[in-house]
Amino acid sequence: MSPNRWYWLTAVLCVLGLGALAWGRSPSATVVATLPPAPLIGHPAPNFTLSTLDGEPVALADLRGRPVVLNFWASWCLPCRSEMPELERLHQRLGPAGVVVLGVNQAEDPATVARFRQALSITFPTALDSRAGVSRLYGVDSLPTTFFVDRDGIVREIFIGPMTDAVLADRLRKVYP
Repeated sequence: MSPNRWYWLTAVLCVLGLGALAWGRSPSATVVATLPPAPLIGHPAPNFTLSTLDGEPVALADLRGRPVVLNFWASWCLPCRSEMPELERLHQRLGPAGVVVLGVNQAEDPATVARFRQALSITFPTALDSRAGVSRLYGVDSLPTTFFVDRDGIVREIFIGPMTDAVLADRLRKVYP
C-alpha cells in the first residue's frame, strides 16, 4: 500500500474514533429522562432511608411534622469541619423545640465518621450515605450543602457552603417563623 493511502486510512480512523468517543460521552435521552430532578425550593424533599452509625434506619418521611436541617458533609471537607460547631449548637438549642439537625455523611467509612464526630463532640444524628446515592438524588455536587425542610416536607431553602451562626439564624427565621 502506498504511503498516501496509509495517511488517508489513518485520518479516517482518527475521525471515526473521535466520533465514537463523542457519541459515547453524550448522555442518551433515556438516561437523562430516568434521572430524578434535584429538589427545588417550594417542592417536596425526596424521601430516603439511610442507616446511622448505630445501624438504626433514619427516613426523612419519619421526620415529617418537624423542621429538618439536612446537612451533607464529609470529614475531609474543611468548610464542613468549620460549620460543625454551629450545627451542633443549633441541635443543642433547638432540638428540644423539635428542630431536627440531620447530617448526611457522603461516602466515608463508619470508623472515619465516628472519629470525626468524636473529635468535634457532635451529638446530632448522622446518616451514612455510603454510596452517595442520596447525595446524587439531592443533586449535591459541592460540600457542605444544607437543605432546610419545613414541617410538611417541603424544601424552603438550599445553602451551599459553610454556615455560620448568623447564616443559620437568618435561614431559620425565613423557614421556621
